[in-house]
Amino acid sequence: MHFALFLLQSSPDPEQAQKMVMAILAIVPILILVGLVIIVLPFWFICKKAGFSPWLSLLNLVPLGGLVLIYVLAFADWKVLPAPPPVWPLQPPYPPQPPLA
Repeated sequence: MHFALFLLQSSPDPEQAQKMVMAILAIVPILILVGLVIIVLPFWFICKKAGFSPWLSLLNLVPLGGLVLIYVLAFADWKVLPAPPPVWPLQPPYPPQPPLA
C-alpha cells in the first residue's frame, strides 16, 4: 500500500525512495537463494540416485545448463541395478496329479 501511495505522489521523497530500494535489495538475494535451492536440491538427489555425481546438479546455475542436465539424465545409462523381480512360490500343477505309488 505504501508503494502505491508513493507512486501517486507528485514529488516522491528521496529518503523514502532510498529506504524502499534498500528493503528490496535486502530481500531479493534471499529470494534468489531460496529459488536456487528449490531448483538444485531435487536435481542433487536425482543425480545421486541415477549413479552420477550429485555435483552435476550445479549445472542448473549456468544458463541452459539445466536443459543440458535434463538431456544427460534422459539419455544416459543409469548405473542403478533394477529391482529384482518378486519371488513367487512355485504353484502346484493344475489339475492335481494323482500320487505316484
